[in-house]
Amino acid sequence: MSFDQLNLSAPLLQAISEQGYTQPTPVQEQSIPVILSGKDILAGAQTGTGKTAGFALPLLELLSRQSLPKKPRLIRALILTPTRELANQVYESFTVYGKHTPLFSDVIFGGVSAHSQIKRLQRGTDILVATPGRLLDLMQQKKVDLSHVQFFVLDEADRMLDMGFIRDIRKVIAALPKLRQNLLFSATYSKEIKTLSAQILNNPVDVAVARENTTADRITQSVYPIKQENKRELLSWLIGDGNWQQVLIFVRTKHGADRLCKQLMKDGIRCAALHGNKSQNARNRALSEFKNNGITALVATDIAARGLDIAQLPHVINFDLPAVAEDYVHRIGRTGRAGAEGEAISLVTPEEGHLLAAIEKFIQKQIPRVADTGYEPVELPTNKPPKTKSATNNKSNAGNRQRRHNANNKSAKNGNARSQNRGNRR
Repeated sequence: MSFDQLNLSAPLLQAISEQGYTQPTPVQEQSIPVILSGKDILAGAQTGTGKTAGFALPLLELLSRQSLPKKPRLIRALILTPTRELANQVYESFTVYGKHTPLFSDVIFGGVSAHSQIKRLQRGTDILVATPGRLLDLMQQKKVDLSHVQFFVLDEADRMLDMGFIRDIRKVIAALPKLRQNLLFSATYSKEIKTLSAQILNNPVDVAVARENTTADRITQSVYPIKQENKRELLSWLIGDGNWQQVLIFVRTKHGADRLCKQLMKDGIRCAALHGNKSQNARNRALSEFKNNGITALVATDIAARGLDIAQLPHVINFDLPAVAEDYVHRIGRTGRAGAEGEAISLVTPEEGHLLAAIEKFIQKQIPRVADTGYEPVELPTNKPPKTKSATNNKSNAGNRQRRHNANNKSAKNGNARSQNRGNRR
């Protein structure tokens, strides 16, 4: 099927063509006709499947078919997203696909001054993309009028619930007209998502383009069993030996992100940290440098697990495993997007064995282990969390077998024979 067969108008088809797209992805092929028919939708789609265009294109089409209201424009479509990064990228999608239409789009989120956002809203907009906190803030100030909303999109609904936004979502919904079309998109279907969908959707069409709770087929996954004190050196070796130009690295804490980034920079790897303590400008700058290959490594907490749209990102590293199994799916979903291939590597300590077991139970398959990491073999227990002291307090006897990372050349090929042999086998 081509986009020409989806009953989209010429201005939208032109914008799609200018982006180099000729065929819709499965979620677009299934979602667009349903949305154009005016029905509510419950879409379960993995990240990277093109789901944003799956609702942006039909909403732009439906709004374009209406006569243009007088200025100032009234908000007729509201898209709610969990993070600032995702809000920005959804807004960019509406801007790109709607460039040849007379429709206005805008975005509001926290972390920046609300003054300029209020001024833009006063000029009017047809489509508003927002995060819950800033939207509620401006609603309380009576700076946002949602009484004319015809289309409501809840994007990354499972992440919304994970981040504790359920009360905010209910407050927003209470301010919307009862007669509206609702679109709910979620990477996973939990009991909470099914409960929420039953409350806000009216006889929805269920669209699922992948099995529930699965990871993308094009992502090669592997586990490196390793002691905590050897993780950073192994990570630097992987980046240098593979001559990686772009790698997204996930850690558990903000402090851990900053610390690891400093260590990687000492190893000669261009790096930036991305987490909630960074200002919005700093976060935007880090993302821009990463997308434009200004830096090699982006070290992030789970705030970046959703909404990052980086074309053909080849590598994702779980330096720390997530505490919640679902987050593993969202993390590695940053690679292998839109048909591209990707690699996801998890550096796992014995203390994280129970987290790995939970992840494998969630995705319903075992992730292959790399038997020879170049370090002392490590056993990964798969039962309850260990009660022993953490690995950071243990003394390693693997020092004589450690590879030496050459920071200037970004390669460890001068390391010991074991490391070289393992690198050649990869």
